Amino acid sequence: MQKQLFRFERLMINRQAGLFHNIRYFPQVMKLYIKYLRHLEDDFSMFSERSLEGMVEFIERVTPHFYLVLADNEVCGFFCLEHLIGSAKQIHSAEVVTCFNKKYWGTFTKYAARAFQDFCFEELGLKKLKALVYPQNSRVKAILRVCGFKREACLRAETRKNGRFQDIEIYSVINNKEDLCN
Repeated sequence: MQKQLFRFERLMINRQAGLFHNIRYFPQVMKLYIKYLRHLEDDFSMFSERSLEGMVEFIERVTPHFYLVLADNEVCGFFCLEHLIGSAKQIHSAEVVTCFNKKYWGTFTKYAARAFQDFCFEELGLKKLKALVYPQNSRVKAILRVCGFKREACLRAETRKNGRFQDIEIYSVINNKEDLCN
């Protein structure tokens, strides 16, 4: 599988400005998110599988940083950036959230993740990407390691999932094309 077999396109929703871009893919995104909701959300999530409005609000909140991964006009998955740190002129860091259709897991997601990381560093100028992962999510942790992410911390009992305490691990990668302070 080569990188050029897929492409990134923004999905944007801004109801106040009347901005809707690639909205035709919204049903595929919604279906994908609902399918993997149990892996993505904790007990405090304001989104429920029956909440179309919740998904619209989420995409609107992260617009313009919701990126579809498309192959032959099929939504393979998505990446989005949230909790941005920096200014309107320069984003320093962001948390990356992702979800992929199971048929694209494996080599495809590794290529897509690496390409998205390169896009964030080269096109958006980010200096650092972070990911928050449930410790039991070995697939995502493997992809993060392939992309050079390092485990920074484990937040013990950070949230609740299915009524039980849930740890969250933080992984990050720094754009190594710049000199870093130690």
